[in-house]
Amino acid sequence: MKYQGIIFDLDGVLCSTDEYHYRAWKALADRLNIPFDRERNNLLRGVSRMQSLDIILEKAGRAYSEQEKAAFAEEKNALYRQLLGGMSPDDLTEDVRRTLRELRKTAVRLAIGSSSKNTPFILERLGLSGFFDAVADGNCITHSKPHPEVFLKAAELLGLPPRDCLVVEDAHAGVEAASAGGFDCAAMGDAKDDPRAAYHLKRLSDLLKV
Repeated sequence: MKYQGIIFDLDGVLCSTDEYHYRAWKALADRLNIPFDRERNNLLRGVSRMQSLDIILEKAGRAYSEQEKAAFAEEKNALYRQLLGGMSPDDLTEDVRRTLRELRKTAVRLAIGSSSKNTPFILERLGLSGFFDAVADGNCITHSKPHPEVFLKAAELLGLPPRDCLVVEDAHAGVEAASAGGFDCAAMGDAKDDPRAAYHLKRLSDLLKV
């Protein structure tokens, strides 16, 4: 592999928490009588919690104060973390397990680059705490994707320049962020066919062929 570091997005790449996000946002939207469905939920992929909330509240028909919005965001996060509590290492597919095992045998350094502030909790539930050489997440950045900050921070923590790192993403916003930061990107999932990506993965283990 020509890269010295690989930076993984978390949701949709190593595990799937999309359903938990949807159910938590849906519960909040229903309580506020705001229309929200899975199609609208797709607009929230790869963006921060507060940006997601702003997208949902566009359909509210009224304005909310910053204090109210902060309370809504905390309500959603509490629901989301409650759902995450049921996660375990069994939520990692065999393909993901094998890929991480094989990469760990190499000299390639591994990092997480996720906009989620719940990244440490998710990694703990998955049994991956301490597995990665670096973790950059929503707790240490100011800008969410498509801004490249989280990937630049991950590369900095790895001690590598962007050109020596490959980003693995499943969201178009993440591919855009990687491109903006000067990273090559391997895209999968919803972003698999994004033309900005250098590699297009059908499954995570295709990474081993890069």
